[in-house]
Amino acid sequence: MKNLIAIVAGEPKSINSEIIAKSWNKIQKKNIFIIGNYLILKKQLNIINQKIKISKINSIYEINKKNLSVLDVPLKFKSAFLPNKVDSKKYVLKCLDLAHYLSYSNKIKGFINLSVNKTIFNNKYLGVTEYLASKNNTKGREVMMIYNKKLSVVPLTTHIEIKDVVKKIKTSLIKKKMISLNKHYIQLFKKKPIIAILGLNPHNSENRKNSVENKIIKPSILDLRKSGVNILGPFPADTIFSNQKKLKYDVVVGMYHDQVLAPFKALYGYDAINITLGLNYLRASPDHGTAQDIIGQNKAEPQSLISAINFLRKIND
Repeated sequence: MKNLIAIVAGEPKSINSEIIAKSWNKIQKKNIFIIGNYLILKKQLNIINQKIKISKINSIYEINKKNLSVLDVPLKFKSAFLPNKVDSKKYVLKCLDLAHYLSYSNKIKGFINLSVNKTIFNNKYLGVTEYLASKNNTKGREVMMIYNKKLSVVPLTTHIEIKDVVKKIKTSLIKKKMISLNKHYIQLFKKKPIIAILGLNPHNSENRKNSVENKIIKPSILDLRKSGVNILGPFPADTIFSNQKKLKYDVVVGMYHDQVLAPFKALYGYDAINITLGLNYLRASPDHGTAQDIIGQNKAEPQSLISAINFLRKIND
């Protein structure tokens, strides 16, 4: 059963059911099952006229190899896309916790969680990455890596406001995250990554003595290089992505989310997945949100989920 991959259905008010169905029609139909609510999935698929056969199961040992199996998690709802908000929060957390348990106890290979509304964490966690790091007792060593075969990017800080970024950038954080990135990248891809790290300010603050670049980022790079991490920089953020063909790095690390995510998505669109490094198991997710503006319109693009499924299948096989 250890080659099993769970897909966590995530936020009910979303495009998640649609991309599950569209992915199921394009992938090899084995070793995949859903953790979510059977009736919600069935009703939502009917609404968008996605006709796939699904089976309700109560254990991973009941997986139906012909149909899409749904490990059923209870949820009260009035209509398919509008479950009670309180119940919905509890439901999404139950699904994540079940996926964590199955992965942590080596009952399955790992899981892919579909998009969630971050309000489920009540400001206690910034997102799924930090929530799972806490459950794995690896808080502070978790790394959010957006990956495709050509390039990966990592934001040092994740879903925080710009005004709070400077306070978070410390030598200890940079070193801890980069050591974790280096270690787990080697484990996944069997090669040491070449890491390019960016400065925070425009033109790296023109090399001013009291800048974040000179006081924090540069000393961190020197210490990391001494410990064997192949890291270069800091580079100015405005030019690092300007010539895609000349990029000789495996991973570009930025100081905040949009510094690396915005140019990466402009270059690669849906051809990327979100991988959490630093956990005790494999966890990935599609690189997009709930897309509530196109719910029920049959317009959702499944490529990122398909890429995540294919990635988890190949790792360690």
